[in-house]
Parts: sequence; structure tokens; C-alpha cells
Amino acid sequence: MSETPPSLLGLTTYLLSKTGKAARSRLAARLAERDLKLWHMAVLSALIDFGPHVQRELASRLGIDRSDLVKILDDLAVAGLVDRARDIADRRRVTVTPTQAGRAMLMELQGEALAVQKQLLAPLSRSERAQLAALLRRVHAHVQDELEESRPGC
Repeated sequence: MSETPPSLLGLTTYLLSKTGKAARSRLAARLAERDLKLWHMAVLSALIDFGPHVQRELASRLGIDRSDLVKILDDLAVAGLVDRARDIADRRRVTVTPTQAGRAMLMELQGEALAVQKQLLAPLSRSERAQLAALLRRVHAHVQDELEESRPGC
């Protein structure tokens, strides 16, 4: 039997890490049933939430290496979830757009994510879940602000 040392249970960062790992693993397993990964979901989410993107800008927005993004987009294109088109004025620019199938798939994936979330947060009441979400959004915003400030040219 594995028992977590009490000194670790006193560290919120440890608890966030372990809980995040469990959530990520559970969601990744559900996505794998569709031959998809978390990055596929992230790309579809960005395209649907923010609209079509030039590949280079999409990589920047998601903080992913451009060559890694190409592989993800190849997977999504083969599955019929995104379309890519070269800009006729600048052949180096490739615009990525979600397809209707991509929109439908994202809705399914969001359902899977919500199911994982419900299972993971089952010990909490509805108001506690809302409070946790609000607190995590604040922490996330703080972390994002720090990342922005640490980028060159800021």
C-alpha cells in the first residue's frame, strides 16, 4: 500500500500536480479511444474558439513547436476534422479551418472532458466545484501573466 507523506499533503503545488496528472491521464485515455491526443483537442478548441488561423500563428498561440503542430494538423486533416489552404498571395502561409466534422468531434471531446471532470470532482458540492474553478482561473491568469512578462521584448 502506498501512503503519501503528510509533508507532501501540506503542499498545494504537490496536490495540484498529482490531481492534474490524474485528470490528464483519464482524459488522455478517453481521447485515445478515438485515436486522438490532448493536443488534437487543444488545436480544435483554438480553431473553433478563435476562428481559422495561419499555421504559424496557431503554433504561437498554443505555445507549440511548428513542426509538432504540422504532425497534429496532418492527423486532424486525415481524419477530416480540419482543412488547410495555402494563401494564394503568399504560398508559405497555410490557413487552417475546422470542418463541420471537427466541430462535432470537439463537442464529443468536451463531453468526455466534462465526464472526467465530474468523476474527479465528485467529492465536492456544486458550489465547491464553482469555487475551485474560479480559484484555478485566477491562478492560471497569474501564471499566464508571469509568462508574458518573462518573454523577450516585454
